[in-house]
Amino acid sequence: MALRYYTKHVMSLRLFEHAKARYRTLFGCLALSICFLLVVRRPYLECPIETVYPKLWKGSGGPSLLMIGNKDSSQQLAAKSEKRIFPSNSICDISKPRSNFCEMKGDIRIKGNSSEILLVSSSQMGRYLENETWKIRPYARKEDPTAMSGVRELSLKSFTGQDQAPNCSIYHSVPALVFSTAGYTGNYFHDFTDVLVPLFITSRQYHGDIQFLIANFQAWWVDKYHVILKQLSKYEIINFDHDHQVHCFSNTLVGLRCHKELSIDPSRSPNGYSMHDFIRFLRRSYSLARDFAITIGDNGGKKPRLMIIPRKRSRAFTNAGEIVEMAETLGYEVVILEAEFGASLSEVSRIVNSCDVMMGAHGAGLTNAVFLPTNAVLIQVVPFEVDWPARSAFGEPSVEMKIRYLEYKIEEKESTLSEQYPHDHPVLRDPGSISKQGWVAFGSIYLDKQNITLDVARFKDTLLQALELLHH
Repeated sequence: MALRYYTKHVMSLRLFEHAKARYRTLFGCLALSICFLLVVRRPYLECPIETVYPKLWKGSGGPSLLMIGNKDSSQQLAAKSEKRIFPSNSICDISKPRSNFCEMKGDIRIKGNSSEILLVSSSQMGRYLENETWKIRPYARKEDPTAMSGVRELSLKSFTGQDQAPNCSIYHSVPALVFSTAGYTGNYFHDFTDVLVPLFITSRQYHGDIQFLIANFQAWWVDKYHVILKQLSKYEIINFDHDHQVHCFSNTLVGLRCHKELSIDPSRSPNGYSMHDFIRFLRRSYSLARDFAITIGDNGGKKPRLMIIPRKRSRAFTNAGEIVEMAETLGYEVVILEAEFGASLSEVSRIVNSCDVMMGAHGAGLTNAVFLPTNAVLIQVVPFEVDWPARSAFGEPSVEMKIRYLEYKIEEKESTLSEQYPHDHPVLRDPGSISKQGWVAFGSIYLDKQNITLDVARFKDTLLQALELLHH
């Protein structure tokens, strides 16, 4: 409308040439302003507001991130204009690298099996937001097309006219939070880093007064983590996929806030929550007995407990018996955790919390460190050429958990890859060439084909270092 308004006045210059000089000067300035806008700001003026956000991932296998209006919009224009054109009162934030997050306030109506969340009226709705559609997949790993491909896409629609909206079946007095348990759920590490930690960040501030709606609902997953879920929400979870009622809310959150792997950035989280706050929350939820690991010398001669996390399919210790025997000679009481897929998390958490040191090869089993007492020691055995994933997944997060961290990097001779490939093979001599082939190629060799035969004499120094840490 602004462009038409100014254009109309430019045309009127020709109709009123006989006007007084002061009007000519005024209209001349307006004309110059329009020329400037047409030349310098033309992409902004010519593009309808509903076409500026295309999908950021192409193809059926990739995630559909926030999308407004026409899905065939120009990607070039979006790349240049998204921050400038997207309204400042947007209900969605897609600027974060790990997850998209939307918050709607007003008359919100949710009918699960329709995949639609309707914002019927709201103080947020300005001229940019009326009758618009956002699309979001509410899972906190948006940069990973494989993870996002199975996540249900939801449509967030804002429009005027209550007569067009479905009638409410149930009115809720608390906020709603919609998220997915698809992606990589089922992998213990991803259960925590992609869902449970982000869920804590997003919902803890409500102290249980929030209603969860889960897309890609998996009953076994909800049952496994029911203790945590019940501590975060006082209400029965709604299965978003099969619920046929229209639920009405005045505040709805879609997606989970996520910062980095198995970590929380207090400067970005509500109420300044930290990863240590999450750890203490878990201890209270599972009624764990110990807040602190033992201090050797102040424990009445009690032996420190060492938990070994074994693996079966890959990155397994081929000489676990030797490791146990050597650890016992150093004064450790050794516990081997062999939890099956359906094991009770309450029991697992209790056993882990009773230990002072945990060791294991890089893998999902080390996620159990979230149940260790403060000042315990985590020893990550890093397989050949798995340095970066090991550091990102457990090395850096352990500091935020207030757990002492030690790392044992195996040598080539300790890896069974040295038995599978010739000495001069690129897998051993030029791992960088394998990495350049992509994550699948890298993982298929260094994560999936590798087992570990620890040099127990060399590893002994690491266990002694852990004992030294427990003296302080």
